[in-house]
Amino acid sequence: MDSMAPFSDPVLSQRSAETVIQLAKQYTIKTGRKPVFMEVCGSHTMALAKTGVKTRLKDYVRLIAGPGCPVCVTDQKTIDSMISLSEDPRRILCTFGDMVRVPGSKHSLMDAKTEGKDIRIVYSPLDSLRIAEENPDREIVFLGIGFETTIPLLAAAIKEAEKRGLNNFTIWMTTKLVEPVLRSLLEAGEIHLDGFLLPGHVSIVLGKESYSFLAEEYKMPGVISGFEPVQLLSSIYKLLQLCLEKKADIINDYPYIVSEKGNLSSQSLMQEYLKHADEDWRGIGTIPSSGMVLKEEFEKFDAKKKFKVITEPPRKTKCRCGEVIRGLVEPEKCVLFKKACTPSNPIGPCMVSAEGTCAAHYHYMREE
Repeated sequence: MDSMAPFSDPVLSQRSAETVIQLAKQYTIKTGRKPVFMEVCGSHTMALAKTGVKTRLKDYVRLIAGPGCPVCVTDQKTIDSMISLSEDPRRILCTFGDMVRVPGSKHSLMDAKTEGKDIRIVYSPLDSLRIAEENPDREIVFLGIGFETTIPLLAAAIKEAEKRGLNNFTIWMTTKLVEPVLRSLLEAGEIHLDGFLLPGHVSIVLGKESYSFLAEEYKMPGVISGFEPVQLLSSIYKLLQLCLEKKADIINDYPYIVSEKGNLSSQSLMQEYLKHADEDWRGIGTIPSSGMVLKEEFEKFDAKKKFKVITEPPRKTKCRCGEVIRGLVEPEKCVLFKKACTPSNPIGPCMVSAEGTCAAHYHYMREE
């Protein structure tokens, strides 16, 4: 923690912000507009808001939150299906904490838990294996939501379940991959971007080289960043430098954590147990090969294969999470924001998750 202290030093943060602002002014003078960057990671969205970096730079750099919150990008039908899983008393649902409060079309997992359904919050998919061993007469289902940061853990859980011979453990796979959604955003052309603030956590698994397609195919610069204010400002500064020099390059500004090729062990684990599959995204639709599911030889651990869940068409609301995720609107543009939709009464997942854009704006950026 002592080695991290300089990255959150208030004096250094202020000086870094001023340096970024001066460079951003040069860009505006040169191009006639503010630079526009998208942070891909939900943790970056929260960090930019919580540290005040986004507010400090708002007049000079436009920072747009992208589809980096795994709970937020999960489509409504999938959420309804997961909630429906809890209705069978023979099942125990295990999930990360964010999911329990995400509203379905009728109710949430928290509501189901209040009604007596057995829903348990765990900190790792591996915790679910212990629950499976302790409850051999019941079906244990882990809700497998996440990007490449989480996916290796899901594969590791399957490997361990196979080793222990657990036949009452399955995963409801609803995973997302970074590269396909970035391609989808760029090809849709709905917003103009000058560069990407690339995720720190996912990049630990993927490595710097995984983003080369941005520079080579789309001529789009990107910088992998940490999460403290000085780290964030450093990465934004380097993005501005690339833009001013008109260089389409990828910079690893988090080299003490992220390597060139990423975590090869995690990548190998994913390749051994999982395969690519089409996945539905909230507000975006189906993106080909943008998720991962279990290979055929491991289908006995696939909850979607084992259980048939029937859901009605999702109800429609005025929630604009789908547009927020795509960077088309800020949360304040939604008529529900801080009125009908608040952290204590969320209408959409972007207000629920600890990485949600609406939650970040509500807690740290809204003006009274």
